[in-house]
Amino acid sequence: MKFCMRCIYPENHPLNLTFDEEGVCSGCRIHEEKDSLDWTMRGHKLAKILEQFRSKSGRTYDCVIPVSGARDSYFIVHTIKKVYGMNPLLVTYNKHYNTEIGIRNFAYLKTLFDCDTMMMVVEPGKVKRITRRTLDKMGSMYWHCLAGQTVFPVQVAVRMKIPLIVWGAHQGVDQVGMFSHTDEVEMTRKYRKEHDLMGCEAEDLIDADVSEFDLLQYFYPHDKEIEKVGVRGIYLNNFIRWDTKKQHEDMIARYGYETAPQERTFDTYNDIDCYHYSDLHDYIKYLKYGYGKVTDHACREIRLRRMTREEGIALVNKYQIKEAKTVKLFLDWVGMAEKEFYDMIDQHRDLRIWERNENDQWVVTDSVNNHIYDPGIEKVRLSKIEDCYFQLTPRRGGKSGHDKYVLIGRGYVDM
Repeated sequence: MKFCMRCIYPENHPLNLTFDEEGVCSGCRIHEEKDSLDWTMRGHKLAKILEQFRSKSGRTYDCVIPVSGARDSYFIVHTIKKVYGMNPLLVTYNKHYNTEIGIRNFAYLKTLFDCDTMMMVVEPGKVKRITRRTLDKMGSMYWHCLAGQTVFPVQVAVRMKIPLIVWGAHQGVDQVGMFSHTDEVEMTRKYRKEHDLMGCEAEDLIDADVSEFDLLQYFYPHDKEIEKVGVRGIYLNNFIRWDTKKQHEDMIARYGYETAPQERTFDTYNDIDCYHYSDLHDYIKYLKYGYGKVTDHACREIRLRRMTREEGIALVNKYQIKEAKTVKLFLDWVGMAEKEFYDMIDQHRDLRIWERNENDQWVVTDSVNNHIYDPGIEKVRLSKIEDCYFQLTPRRGGKSGHDKYVLIGRGYVDM
């Protein structure tokens, strides 16, 4: 397996990487644009785009912003409402795996920014049937979250005739360099299906156990509906130098965004609204591809010069092989035996990195530990310019454990 000489991404990244003659991956090369582009000019360009969509009457929303109780939601809403003066409608898909901290962050988000919000909560029985289906079909417990989060904002934009959706970072740009920032790639049905949804649209899941009615909320609007409204989905990381760590720390200082430790990564800012994203969902990713979310986070910090390649590898070794702690919580919820669950996941292991040994146990055939001293690393190394430290903030509420989900919480907070 080939690993990037600069960061530590393997060549079997599901979004697809390419390597140049120096062994540096496409994600690292596109990341170099962050230090060469004129971000002031790009910010002015964003302002001009937003101005085109500002409501002239003030009687409707200027744009739709997909949000949650974590990730970059605070930063996106702050940027669009406070910096550029837009009037957004916030929309959220309820992922069902919500933590108390995520619900609390979401409540404060709505309160602090004084925004109207729409939420889609699909009936739990449907979500469980869909999840059992996607576990078997593609080894994913998170398909319904990805599908819901990427389709509900588009459905709302079409229904309410709001032609602009503002997203945060495009993973194809930020992780693997699929596009340049200057391409200003926008949200498309094609990218969503091939990459976000692992090639599987809602209609592909219909079978004896999952009906068309079960999947109704996951169907993407017809192209003619989108064209009639003129819906566009822009990504802020094409116009703002994207640094999720610094962005979160700004939001902690301004608004008291709440952070939390995670089981399988050192990042305490992203995805703390979900019990499984950095736990069981990430463990599944490891069982399929041989690497996990800690690799994503380490690569990001190496590129931003807050971490050396060796420090990143040490963190991977610390977190990557940890078993998930939320297995029972998920299996009790979905109604599945542990053996059935792991049998489904085993069907989807990447055989370029996994094989069964003589004891019929799955083993990784290669890892970044075998590529610490590959020739050429020093030539492409980035110098470290600052340390990498993630904050843990005081709790605003009770202690959150691995015992239960919070489906819906208090909508607003008394300030």
